[in-house]
Amino acid sequence: MMSDDLSKNSHDKQGILTGTCLPVDEQKAILSLRPEKLSDYVGQVEVVEALKIAIEASTQRQEPVDHILFHGPPGLGKTTLAYIVANEMGGNFTATSGPALEKGGDLIGILTHLEEGDILFVDEIHRIPKVVEEFLYPAMEEFAVDFVFDKGIHARSHRYRLNRFTLVGATTRVGLLSAPLRDRFGIFRSLDFYSEKDLVKIIKRSAALLNVSIDEQGAIELAKRSRGTPRIVNRLLKRVRDYTQVRSSGVITQKTVEAALSLEGVDEKGLTSLDRRYLQTIIEFYKGGPVGIEAIAATLQEEADTLVDVVEPYLLKIGFAMRTSSGRKASQGAYKHLGFSFQKGMFQ
Repeated sequence: MMSDDLSKNSHDKQGILTGTCLPVDEQKAILSLRPEKLSDYVGQVEVVEALKIAIEASTQRQEPVDHILFHGPPGLGKTTLAYIVANEMGGNFTATSGPALEKGGDLIGILTHLEEGDILFVDEIHRIPKVVEEFLYPAMEEFAVDFVFDKGIHARSHRYRLNRFTLVGATTRVGLLSAPLRDRFGIFRSLDFYSEKDLVKIIKRSAALLNVSIDEQGAIELAKRSRGTPRIVNRLLKRVRDYTQVRSSGVITQKTVEAALSLEGVDEKGLTSLDRRYLQTIIEFYKGGPVGIEAIAATLQEEADTLVDVVEPYLLKIGFAMRTSSGRKASQGAYKHLGFSFQKGMFQ
């Protein structure tokens, strides 16, 4: 299990609902809803099938599974899959994050304590400093780390053999990962947004674990507003549960979902106040675009990384925002959704 220090150093994201920074992957409520086996995992069919084959083959050969890299927007299950791989392989799970590994000694200390078949999970792996990353190369390929003692003419090198382990990396910005590190992963999988059908399955499973009743229409309405993301599904389900317990009969219906999420500022498309402000900024301040992400971030007084990692993936997915070589644009669909008039030819 992770220490408190590692939890504190994990990469925080802007809270999609609260507007504050939360260590979302380590919330006990979220952890309790995580599946522990691949057979219980919903969605990402191709990824799950590839992992099943790799794990079964490795088990038959009695060796650790190959190093794995998961990439995709936040909240799609990268950390959950890493936990599942550890459970399926029967190894211990050690977790850290790229920003937490400030020095080579931080990584070496973790590597030398790994047992045979253990899983080392590194979240936001693209943020590992270059000097630390270079220690990973021999560790991943040859299961060894090289120490250098003394300096100058007295310098000497010593190779320390490691137990065979599996590195599971997760990143939201795969393009920022260096080629030497990326090429050392044997299994390279992208996670995409979930379909409404899969989200409904997740909602029903989570509702059963939370001991709350939800009808079919309530589950469908909640799925529509969850941005195709399991993490957000579970968070919104808890808010709707609270609302239903206090203001309704105790059974979650379509009406209670609409009422509860209206208080949370989540509309029928799953857009939050930050999403709408992002689109309004492009439309009102920059006449629909194109405009650079730094200009949008400065206008909103938000971090550009927050907009790129948290806001834009879903808006791009549903076609409300467009990335072009000259900057970001708002689509015709965004104009209509926010109630702005759209003139033909304005993007020409």
